[in-house]
Amino acid sequence: MNRLRDKVILITGGAGSIGSAIAKAVVREGGRAIATDLAGRPGIDHALDVTSEADWQHVIGDIGKDGRLDGLINAAGIAPLGTVEGTDYALWRKVMAINLDGTFLGCKHGMGLIKRNGGSIVNISSVSGLVGGHNLAAYNASKGGVRLLTKSVALHGARQKPQVRCNSVHPTFIEGPMTDALFAEVGNPAETKARMERQIPLQRFGRPAEVADLCVYLLSDESAFVTGAEFVIDGGLTAA
Repeated sequence: MNRLRDKVILITGGAGSIGSAIAKAVVREGGRAIATDLAGRPGIDHALDVTSEADWQHVIGDIGKDGRLDGLINAAGIAPLGTVEGTDYALWRKVMAINLDGTFLGCKHGMGLIKRNGGSIVNISSVSGLVGGHNLAAYNASKGGVRLLTKSVALHGARQKPQVRCNSVHPTFIEGPMTDALFAEVGNPAETKARMERQIPLQRFGRPAEVADLCVYLLSDESAFVTGAEFVIDGGLTAA
């Protein structure tokens, strides 16, 4: 229960199913979770629009008053459906702003505080950052960008003294509001979900707590020799 003892961890998307599960896991493992999300969302410690550089500067500045930040989880994201022809430019820019720009700003502004003592950044990407989908044009592009941004940040972080590690996590569909919203956009959502579960070798969607447990490992000293890597948590989907 002390894998993250006394570590201070900032989490974006903290009101979401994955973000809130990570916050609970951090506390369970002896750390201090600082949950952020848009103003008015439940269970957060700071309001943070990840697309706003001013918001990032404000939140990092507040945390810096306490003197340390040991880890950052960039978990904020959206996942609208849309083919390359069916996605309008405004939606494309919104997905990029939240999923990719928000992760960039987190890494950029979090790095200065984390490198004071060394630590770990974990970027939540997706299996859709590894393989394409015909109706996920913007989401594919944004999460693929997160994957390679992570590697660049890892190489930069390795040059710091103390060092900062950075890794990406790639879940398939995870139970929760985000996947529920996706299914609401298609006909026969229950049938669609059942068909997709059959495509996963382990025959089910993932659970937020399972993603959180992987993040605990990447935040902890157990993963001290792990950086620039991508961790797939998809029930075997991309193995086929």
